Amino acid sequence: MTQELITISPIDGREVVRRAYASDAQIAQALANAQGAQAAWRAMGVEARGRIVSLAVDRFVAAKAEIARAITIQMGRPLRYTPGEVAGFEARARHMIAIAGEALSPIQAPAQAGFTRFISREPIGVALTIAPWNYPLLTAVNSIVPALMAGNTVILKHSDQTPLCAELIDRAFRDAGAPKGVFQYLHASHDIVQRLIRAPEIGYVSFTGSVRGGRIVEESAAGRFIGVGLELGGNDPAYVRADARIDHAVETLVDGAFFNSGQSCCGIQRIYVARSVYEEFLGRAVALTNGYVLGNPLHADTTLGPVVRAQAAVEIRGIIAEALAAGARNMIDPSHFKEASESSPYVAPALLTQVDHRMRVMNDECFGPVVGIMPVDGDDEAVALMNDSPYGLTAAAFTQDEEAALHIGRRVRTGTFFMNRCDYLDPSLAWTGVKNTGRGVSLSAVGYEQLTQAKSFHLRSV
Repeated sequence: MTQELITISPIDGREVVRRAYASDAQIAQALANAQGAQAAWRAMGVEARGRIVSLAVDRFVAAKAEIARAITIQMGRPLRYTPGEVAGFEARARHMIAIAGEALSPIQAPAQAGFTRFISREPIGVALTIAPWNYPLLTAVNSIVPALMAGNTVILKHSDQTPLCAELIDRAFRDAGAPKGVFQYLHASHDIVQRLIRAPEIGYVSFTGSVRGGRIVEESAAGRFIGVGLELGGNDPAYVRADARIDHAVETLVDGAFFNSGQSCCGIQRIYVARSVYEEFLGRAVALTNGYVLGNPLHADTTLGPVVRAQAAVEIRGIIAEALAAGARNMIDPSHFKEASESSPYVAPALLTQVDHRMRVMNDECFGPVVGIMPVDGDDEAVALMNDSPYGLTAAAFTQDEEAALHIGRRVRTGTFFMNRCDYLDPSLAWTGVKNTGRGVSLSAVGYEQLTQAKSFHLRSV
């Protein structure tokens, strides 16, 4: 069994990080430190905790340039975009800190003479966050900050592809003077992670990743009766109605499909377009897609970087090839993108037409710059196709009729429904999904519910 992680940059195939996995002694110490620090951290109160967490956010954001470059080198997103993830980390963290006092305040029962009754929100104890590489800061912050604000201590296990992100977050908390054991990270193999989930010190697990990984987390936690939050990806659809602003829909959806090289759980993978505007939409989408610049993500003009690794590129090209063999047509000529090759992580964007739901691209997650487009004859057909997926993270409708959008949104099985936007997360709203996308909620006031235990107080005066 390997004893260390090795991070290979998709930019050029070179090794950029090598770290030893945590030893048994380090794991035991981290669990003991987290459990030992939790009571005092809880006793500090939400305002005092907020000051320390806010200072850690300050320290983290101050290193934006360093962090952005680290993300690019580790997973390949163009450097022109990675500072935006640091900004997103800050925005989500600040929001969850700001609402913590109200979200964690006791729930008062109706007044009753002779009784004091309320429900308090008690911290669970030690929370384990398991974060992926595709948005290494945004996925991590969703659970780290609210867990800490709720009075829990946190252990972060980051992807082997982005281990520097865990180290940089840890540095910010240390620089902010966070008490020992309040926030820690461990570099851990899959076997070590399963052992951590089974450890009696762990009271909650937040996991973002694949369906297969989510099943392993659930199996590891079975019989422990602890909370598990699972965000397992998507196959997200969008519907362009005949009354949509086509220019806006094209710009938004092409970006939603290809940003981060399509490696986004809530990225757009399926587009259904009203038949009357289908040809216009398609022509504009092809032109916009051909304007992307695929290349080294450290170069200023690059708008599309490599996918995370060569094997991922092989899988993406396989899904495209399957669709083409089944009758699909790729409206984008891969030879237009000179950096693309069959043996590298550099994948040309694909815009597939003449697709149907027998094809994997339309019914399973494809973590790459690939989108399928189908014409539809109305809202009913669009809703039926949008729901024809084992996933349900987000869905979008493009229209100038808000009532129509609400009607569509109520019928679509999804965690978040958008009108005239996509591929976005609002920290004021619950981030959740249905079907194989997983279960649980992060962010918003509702997100605090998973990170606390309700405790009822029933006091009688005699």
